[in-house]
Amino acid sequence: MTGLYKDGEDNIIMDKLKMHSLDGVARNIELIGNLFPGAVTEVMRDGKVERAIDFDVLRQELSDCIVEGREERYQFTWPDKKKAMLAANAPITATLRPVVADSVGKDGTPGGFDSENLYIEGDNLEVLKLLQETYLGKVKMIYIDPPYNTGNDFVYEDDFAQSTGEYMENSGQYDEAGNRMVTNTESNGRFHTDWLNMIYPRLKLAKDLLSEDGVIFISIDDNEIDNLKKVCNEIFGESNLVAEIPWQSRASIQNDTDFSVNHEYICVYAKVRRKENRRLKESNYVEWHKHDSFVCRPLPLDKDKFDNPDNDPRGPWKADPFDAPNVRPNLTYPVINPNTGEEHLPPRGRCWRFLPEKFSSALADNRIIWTNNGLGRPQLKVFYEEKKEFGSVDNSWFSAERIGTSTSGTKELMKLFDGDAFFDTPKPVSLLLKLITLANTSDNDIILDFFSGSATTAHAVMQLNAEDGGHRKFIMVQLPEPCDEKSEAYKAGYKNICEIGKERIRRAGRKIKEDAGLTAPADLDIGFRCLRLDESNMQQVYYTPDEVEQRDLFSLVDNVKPDRTPEDLLFQVMLDLGVLLSSPIAVTEIAGKKVFNVADGFLLACFDHDVTDETVKAIAQMKPYYAVFRDSSMANDSVATNFDQIFETYSPDTVRKVL
Repeated sequence: MTGLYKDGEDNIIMDKLKMHSLDGVARNIELIGNLFPGAVTEVMRDGKVERAIDFDVLRQELSDCIVEGREERYQFTWPDKKKAMLAANAPITATLRPVVADSVGKDGTPGGFDSENLYIEGDNLEVLKLLQETYLGKVKMIYIDPPYNTGNDFVYEDDFAQSTGEYMENSGQYDEAGNRMVTNTESNGRFHTDWLNMIYPRLKLAKDLLSEDGVIFISIDDNEIDNLKKVCNEIFGESNLVAEIPWQSRASIQNDTDFSVNHEYICVYAKVRRKENRRLKESNYVEWHKHDSFVCRPLPLDKDKFDNPDNDPRGPWKADPFDAPNVRPNLTYPVINPNTGEEHLPPRGRCWRFLPEKFSSALADNRIIWTNNGLGRPQLKVFYEEKKEFGSVDNSWFSAERIGTSTSGTKELMKLFDGDAFFDTPKPVSLLLKLITLANTSDNDIILDFFSGSATTAHAVMQLNAEDGGHRKFIMVQLPEPCDEKSEAYKAGYKNICEIGKERIRRAGRKIKEDAGLTAPADLDIGFRCLRLDESNMQQVYYTPDEVEQRDLFSLVDNVKPDRTPEDLLFQVMLDLGVLLSSPIAVTEIAGKKVFNVADGFLLACFDHDVTDETVKAIAQMKPYYAVFRDSSMANDSVATNFDQIFETYSPDTVRKVL
C-alpha cells in the first residue's frame, strides 16, 4: 500500500502513488515465468522489444504429447540479432587522435611517445572497427572483463534505428564523448537482449583480430554464462572451446544470502584450437611449436619432486613407471633384474615403454632403476634438466590459493593509490599473469583488452616482461565512463575511468621498475601511447553544387578540419594504410618542412603547406614504401606537376598517397 515508511536510518520517506491500475498481463507473465521459465522470451512488437510468452513452449509444457508448432531447429536468437550482426560490419568515419600529454615514454618519462603499448579512449565497438585494417590477425591474446549484466552495471547500448535527434532525446547517461550508457535492470523487458546486442558485434570483430594461434579469455558470472557460451559457440565455433574455467573469486563466505557464490568463470576460446599435439613431448617437438593453431603452454615442472639420491651427474631425477597402457606384441617381452636374476613381464593389459634394444641401452646408461630397493620391477629415471621444457598439464580449477581473488586485486590497487581502490572487484595481477602464460605468448606478442577498466591486464604484461625479459605489447581500450561525483575516485581528481586506468599504468610501471632494480631489462617498456577516438580529421567536402555557397568555396580548398594537427593526420594515415600504431616515429626537417618517418622509412609523411621540389626529392631519395602528403601541400602548380616525375626518377616503386 501507499504511505509512509522508514529507511534503515529511521528517516521517513514518502512512497509515490503508482497512478495506474495493475498491469494484469505483466503479472500473468511473471507468474507463468515462475512456473515455466523456458516459456518466457523476448519478442518484437510494434517496433519495441518486450517480454512475452512463447505459447508453443507453454503448450508443450502442459501437454503429454508432441505439440505442433513452429519448425523445430537448433538455434540461438533474440530480437535485433540481425541488426547486431550488421553493426559489426557497418563502416564508420572515426579516427584515433594522439594525446601526447597523457602518454608515457618507454622509460616512464611523462609525455614521452616512444612506447609500443597503446591506451585508447573510446567506444570499443568503434575502436575495434578501426583496428581491423592494422591488426587483422595480429593479436595473440585477448582478455576482456565485460559487464556481467547483474542488473546494476551499465551496458553500452548500440543504437540500430533511432535518428540522431531521437538517440540524444531518448538515451540515458553519456560519457564525455557522447557514447550512450544505460543501466540494464532486471525489470527491463530487453534485459538479455540489450546485453547480447552489446557483446555480439564486439566478439565478432575481436575474432578477426586474433592470430591463427590466438586465444580469447572472457570473465563472466552466472548471469550470462549460458548466453555467452552460445554466442561464442556461434562466433568461434563450439570445437574451439578450450575450457570453461571456474575461478574462486572470493575466499570469504557471503552471509547475507541463502548461498554464498564464491566463483566466477573464464570462458576460453581459440581462433583455431589445435586438434592434435596438444601436449608437448619429445616426439612432437617440432609440430607443437608451429604457430598454426592455439595450444596451451605447459606448466613448469615442480623441481621439488626431483631428487638425486645416487649423485647422478645428470642431476635431479624421479622414477616413472616403465610400463605403458595397452598391449603391443613388440613391446611385450621379459626383462631381467640384474640384481636378482628375476624375470618380469608387463602388468596385465599393459606393455613396456621401449623396444628391447632401447631398454638395453637405457639400462647400460643407468636410466633404469628397480623397485623394492633394487629387488622389484623396472622403473625409468626421468631427469629434471631433460624434461623441464616439457612441463606438466594445468587443471581448470583456479583456486583462490594459487590464483588470487578480487580482494587480492583490491589490495593491489590500494597499494598503488595510497589506500584507495576506486574499483569494487578488480581482477588480481596474478590471474592475468596466469592467463598470459597459458596463452603461450612469446617475445613480441600483442595482448588486447577492450574492457580494460582498472588496467590490470597492462600491469600484468609489464610485470611479466620485467620477469622474463619479454617484449609483449598491450592495447587497452576503455570507454571514458564518468565517475560518480560522490565517489572517492571523483573526489581524488579522476573524472572518468580512463584517468584511473592511465594513472594505474604509470604507477605500476614505476613500481615494477623500482622493484626489479638492476635486474630490470634495459629495454623494459613501462609506458604507453595514449590515443583518443574522435570524428574524422577530414571535412565533409562532398557537396552538390546547390549546397555550396560562395562563402564556402575557400574553406573547401583544404579538406582537413582546422583544429587537427599533423600528428592527428599521421595516425589516420597509419590506420588507413595498416601501419602498426606502435611503430617507431621519427620527426625530421627537410627544406624547412616537418617530415614523419614511420617504421624506419616504411612510411614518410609531410602535411605542411608550400612543399617544394627539394622536399619531395629528398623524400623520394629515401625510397619509402609509402609517401603521403596533404592534398593542398604543394607550393605551386609546378611542384604538383613535377611530383610524379620526381618519384618515377628516384623511387618508382613508392606508393604515393594524398589526404
